[in-house]
Amino acid sequence: MTKGSNAEEAKEVLSYYEVEVRPHAEQEDNERRDTTATDEERAVSPDPEDTFPEGGLQAWLVVASAWLTLFPSFGLMVSIGTFQDYWMQVQLSDYAARDVGWIPSVFVYLSLGLGIWVGPLFDRYGPRWIALMGSIGYTIMVFLLGECTVFWQLLLCCGVLGGITGAMLTTTSLAVVAHWFKVRRGLTQGIAMMGSSTGGLSIPLILRYTFPKYGYAWSVRILGFIFLGCFVVGNVLMKARLPPTTAANKKAIISLSIFGNLRFSLLMISVFGLEVVLFGALGILPTYATLSTDFPADTGFYLIAILNGVSCIGRTLPGYVADKVGRFNTLLIMIAFTLLFMLVLWLPFGNTSLPTLYCFSAIFGFGTGSWMALVPACIGQLCRAEEFGRYYGSMYFIASLATLVCIPISGELVEVVGPRPMIAFFCAILGLSLTSFVFSRWACLGRRWVIREKV
Repeated sequence: MTKGSNAEEAKEVLSYYEVEVRPHAEQEDNERRDTTATDEERAVSPDPEDTFPEGGLQAWLVVASAWLTLFPSFGLMVSIGTFQDYWMQVQLSDYAARDVGWIPSVFVYLSLGLGIWVGPLFDRYGPRWIALMGSIGYTIMVFLLGECTVFWQLLLCCGVLGGITGAMLTTTSLAVVAHWFKVRRGLTQGIAMMGSSTGGLSIPLILRYTFPKYGYAWSVRILGFIFLGCFVVGNVLMKARLPPTTAANKKAIISLSIFGNLRFSLLMISVFGLEVVLFGALGILPTYATLSTDFPADTGFYLIAILNGVSCIGRTLPGYVADKVGRFNTLLIMIAFTLLFMLVLWLPFGNTSLPTLYCFSAIFGFGTGSWMALVPACIGQLCRAEEFGRYYGSMYFIASLATLVCIPISGELVEVVGPRPMIAFFCAILGLSLTSFVFSRWACLGRRWVIREKV
C-alpha cells in the first residue's frame, strides 16, 4: 500500500467522522443535557397542582377578599326578590308579576352566564383588573338604580349593567379561592360564599328599615355606600397564586371540548335544575307571600332574611363535612334533604301556616346554601386549579339559562294556577336534578355503583 492511498483513506475516515459520527454524537449530548435540564427544572419547579398552601395569612386574606366581594354581588342576587316585590307595589304596579320578573331574571342570568367569558379571562390574566372594573361598574349600577322609575330603566340598569359587572365579581371571587386551597376547598369556598348569605340577610333588613324612613332613592344609595366599602377592601386583599400559563393563553375563550366530559355534562344538567329551584324560589317567595296568602305585607322581607341567614350555616358546615366524606356525596345528601322538606312542608302547608312557612324558609336556606358552596367545589374536583375559571364559567353559561325563565314562569304559575302547582313544579325539577346528579357521581366512580366511596 502506497503513502498516497493511506492519506486518501485517512481523509475518508475523517470526512465520515465529520459528516456522520460527530453530528450524531453532538445531538445525543444535547439531548442528554436537555433531559438533565428538564429533570432539574422539574425538581426545582414542582407542579403547582400539588403545592397548595391550604392556609397561611395570605390565603385567608384571599378568602376574606372573596367574602367582601360576594357580599354585594351575590348578596344582591339572592335578595333580589325584595326589590321585585317593592317594584310591583310602587314603580311597576301596573305590570304583572311575570313581566316584572324579567328584571331579576336578566340580572341573575348575566351574572352567572357571562362567566363563560370571565372565567377564561381570569385564567389568562388573573383577578386584579377584572375585579376592579367589575367593582367600579357595579357601584355605578347601584347608585343609578336609585334614580330608575320605569321598566326599561330598571331592566337596563339592574338587569344588564348589574348582570355584566356581577359576572366579573362572582366568577373571579370563587376562582381565586381555588388557587389557594385544594384539600380544604369545600370549607373555604363555603366561607367565601357566606358573604353572599350575609348580604342576602342584611340587604332585606336594611331595606325594611330604610324604605319607609328615607324612601326608595336614599335606601338604594345607602346600599351603594356599603357596597363601595366592601369593594375597596376586597380589591386590596385579592391576589392570585398561580401565574397565567402559556397553555391558558393558547386555549380558546369558549372550549366546547369541555362538554364532552360525561361527569361534567351530567353535573351541568343537575346544576341547571338546582338554579331553577333556587332562584325561582328566591325571586318569587316575597311575591308568593303577598299574592297567594293573607300574611302580613312585610312577610317577604323576613322570609328572604331568614332564608339567607340560615344559609350561612349551610355554606360552612356541609363544606367542612364534604372535605372529609366527599363533595359529591355531601351535595347528593343535601339535594335529597331539601327535596324532602319541600314535599312535606312547603307543598301542603306553605300558604296556610305562617310559622310553617318561616320554618321551611330556614330549612330551604340551609339546603340551598350548601348547593351554592358545594357546586364550585365539585367543579374544582373535575379540573386543575388553573382551569377552574374556564370550567366554572362554561358550566354556568348553560346552567344560568334556567335563571332567565324560572322567575317569570313561577310568577305566572302563582297568578294563574295557584301556589301549590308552582311548588309541585319546583319539586319535579329538583327530582330530575337529583337523578342527573346521581349519574354524575356514577361517572366519577368509573361508571360503577359504589355507595361507600369518597368522591
